[in-house]
Amino acid sequence: MNANRAPRNRTLTVTEDEIKTLSQRLATIQDLRNDSQYLDKTINADIMEALPLLPDHFADLVIIDPPYNLTKNFNGSVFAARSDDEYIDYLRMWILSVVEKLKPNGSLYLCGDWKCTAALQIVLSENLHILNRITWQREKGRGAKHNWKNGMEDIWFAVNDPNNFYFNVEAVKIRRQVIAPYRESGKPKDWEETSEGNFRMTYPSNFWDDISIPFWSMPENTDHPTQKPEKLIAKLILASSKEGDMVFDPFLGSGTTSVVAKKLKRHYCGIEINTEYCCWAEKRLELADTDTEIQGYTNGVFWERNTLNKQKNTAL
Repeated sequence: MNANRAPRNRTLTVTEDEIKTLSQRLATIQDLRNDSQYLDKTINADIMEALPLLPDHFADLVIIDPPYNLTKNFNGSVFAARSDDEYIDYLRMWILSVVEKLKPNGSLYLCGDWKCTAALQIVLSENLHILNRITWQREKGRGAKHNWKNGMEDIWFAVNDPNNFYFNVEAVKIRRQVIAPYRESGKPKDWEETSEGNFRMTYPSNFWDDISIPFWSMPENTDHPTQKPEKLIAKLILASSKEGDMVFDPFLGSGTTSVVAKKLKRHYCGIEINTEYCCWAEKRLELADTDTEIQGYTNGVFWERNTLNKQKNTAL
């Protein structure tokens, strides 16, 4: 990417020399055939070639962010929008092979937008037990003149066994401001009074309005056209895996799932067909060796959006 950038623009890029170095770290189809090394690896390959070479039931958590049913240019490779039936056929090409990588007690999250979410539900329900649909506010863009602005995306939550799966709700509670604090006998009831304001730890619902889309001033930002926020993925990983678990992403893109897994002390494995995207992922993974910060998640607590000053100054 040779875009001219402002001096304050923190978007991650890689040089030609970095691509030569970083690409040496990538796992290839031949590597998988030779020694099946996939632990903490970025696999530079087509998903349909790589999946048969990975062991079944190796992943505790699978996070899938496939191309939505939109025409989109992914660094020179164009995914073309198609009919609903054709998109369902596309999903069925690979979904069963991905599900086979999930442990019997594992969990899977599948991302989509309003246009393809019905297809995702159909195909996912053919293979797993769907437990919920998360809708998160994707606040970006100026809007549409002749339609409602598209400001939401979905994440389908499914498991192999609805009676045997891991879910840690305590890890994903949200620290929210209390606007009208209620007291009992003069003391705060179910909230905390601090010098920076009043806060309450709340249980998360399936509607998330505390996510910021990566943009130019955020160090996690890349030029990937559909990059997911680290905070979004952190919620999924913390809720549905333990430290040391394996997190698998078959459409890795610029590496967010692997990077967040590493920051949260999980193992990771991702497949991505575009070599430059893989190098972005590897550079981000390298940076995560020394910088484990996740925007909006501090000292083990998720904060509401736009409460950064309180986030930095409040003692937890």
